[in-house]
Amino acid sequence: MLCASLAGRRTSKAAGTHSTAAAGGVLTGMTARTGLRRDASGSGRYMAGGLVLPARFVLVMAAHDRKRSEIMAAKTRAELLAFLDELAVEATTIDHPPLYTVAQSQALRGTIDGGHTKNLFLKDKKGAYFLVTVEEDATVDLKTIHRVIGASGRVSFGSADALMRLLGVEPGSVTVFGLINDVDHQVKLVLDAGLMRHDFVNCHPLTNDATTRIAKDDLLRFLDAIAHPPAILNVTGQ
Repeated sequence: MLCASLAGRRTSKAAGTHSTAAAGGVLTGMTARTGLRRDASGSGRYMAGGLVLPARFVLVMAAHDRKRSEIMAAKTRAELLAFLDELAVEATTIDHPPLYTVAQSQALRGTIDGGHTKNLFLKDKKGAYFLVTVEEDATVDLKTIHRVIGASGRVSFGSADALMRLLGVEPGSVTVFGLINDVDHQVKLVLDAGLMRHDFVNCHPLTNDATTRIAKDDLLRFLDAIAHPPAILNVTGQ
């Protein structure tokens, strides 16, 4: 399979360029898991465990790694809640009709105390992804938020395809819990400092027909367990 992939990449320079671009986005995840690093000599090669690896070989492996991530089934609500149970996290989940906007949420969810969240799935000019979680009624200035969260230039909303591929959720169901599906750690999480003043935080459990109430400290413990430490920043200025 590996030899066939290498041969296929020699057939077209244009195709090789496209494949390189597609695979490149996964190199960060591979580097974090394997200790892979670029050769400091500028040769374009990579180093891993004392071995020198040609860039072409690394890109082929990155493409395979990317495919593995894409075909892995996203976690379900039941699997998420089971994982929270394994962490001995006390979370309360309340079912309600599907909610697509903050206004619908406020009208239909009933009385659930704690901070309620609004989640922004963003992408910067270099292709880096961010999940910014703030209080539901907070105002976020998309023209300047890049300066706060460390993005490269102004940000835009990530596509629905990228949202499903990285977080395993659909638009309307964006949630901090979706990071359980970001196995390659391609999404940087930013929690607004104002939200984290609440003792409890409410988030969708991967679907928008329920709300899960979790203690702030337990949310941080969940994020630690999936190796997604958040940046807690004053995003909204509140």
